[in-house]
Amino acid sequence: MTSRPDPIPSSRPEVHDNHGGLMLLLSLACGLLAANVYYAQPLAGTIAADLNMSERAAGLVVTLTQIGYGAGLLLVVPLADRLENRRLILGLVALAGLALCLAGFTGMAGVFLAASLAIGLGSVCVQVLVPYATHMAPEERRGRTVGTVTTGLMLGIMLARPVSGFVAGAFGWRAMFWISAALMLALILTLAARLPARRPPHDPNAEPMLPAMARALASMPLLRQRILYQMALFSGFSLFWTTVPLWLSGPGWGWSHAQIGLFALAGAMSAIAAPIAGHLADHGHSRAGTAAALASGVLAFALAGIAPAGTVTGAVTLVAAALLLDLGVTLSFVIGQRTIFGLAPGNRARLNGVYMASFTAAGAVGSAAGAWIFATKGWGFVALLGAVLILLAGLRFSLAKERA
Repeated sequence: MTSRPDPIPSSRPEVHDNHGGLMLLLSLACGLLAANVYYAQPLAGTIAADLNMSERAAGLVVTLTQIGYGAGLLLVVPLADRLENRRLILGLVALAGLALCLAGFTGMAGVFLAASLAIGLGSVCVQVLVPYATHMAPEERRGRTVGTVTTGLMLGIMLARPVSGFVAGAFGWRAMFWISAALMLALILTLAARLPARRPPHDPNAEPMLPAMARALASMPLLRQRILYQMALFSGFSLFWTTVPLWLSGPGWGWSHAQIGLFALAGAMSAIAAPIAGHLADHGHSRAGTAAALASGVLAFALAGIAPAGTVTGAVTLVAAALLLDLGVTLSFVIGQRTIFGLAPGNRARLNGVYMASFTAAGAVGSAAGAWIFATKGWGFVALLGAVLILLAGLRFSLAKERA
């Protein structure tokens, strides 16, 4: 019989740093899983053409992955408060790997779209891993733990689009799915060998998941505040990254896909904000960190709005705007998770599901609104909308009694 890693006792969930590089492994896992959701974004047109899908249906390549991810946030992530975490994590990684393999090999549009839905559902594992990691850290280091794991998550998000563009350009779009499926196989083997089991405490009086999540949202002002701040920033993030490729590829700039991919790499630098945010939260500076995040977002859209098209000055200004926006999103995200994980330690996965689902939905709205506003009003109105959204959140922040 094969031996398993020692379990994390349910009566003492915090396990101090005696697992070597486990946190780095969890950070890597989060990055690889989060990237699965974004690989198809720059490839949607190519995939649709290869699978004989209409232009209108091409949007489903990305949308169904996001729908699967969103459904997982509400229906799967909260299960981590009730089910043994190691098995849940391994099952979700396996689902993502199988779906990626299917997407890479199929020649049928319907099968590919079903696989896209499953890719999103399996990749939601990343939001099981984050609260899982916090159960291994003492209270005074919980923010640093979230920051470490989130560094990998944010790098995965920021690098997925340029990496998939470069891989598809060199080897075809299917190669990206094959490579990611192979990475999932390697990941599941590594996690199976390294992850300790974690069995949540059994609560016979626990109410059903969705009502419990709704009750938490209604009864926790700090949770609502953190959701509001992140909704504003993430809707702005989605607004920016949906429309800026359209602007850069248009007549004012005329950039190629490779140039736009290189521009997208600017956002990857924002991953350095994750450990900084964790440190701030651990030392009682969450409010200052949140103020910096919101200010960065507003400044980013102000710079984006004044960037002159087709000039070196404009390009440098846009890079600065992208970096500031992504820094703000990362700061707020890590501080928000650190805050909500302290509200109800036994329900971290449920609270994380509410938090993530709320701002993911806001991001989807931001993407849709951005494309429409850019097409009808132009880039200036996109920048104005992004700044206004974050300014409104900043106003609420300035009036908040709770020091979140």
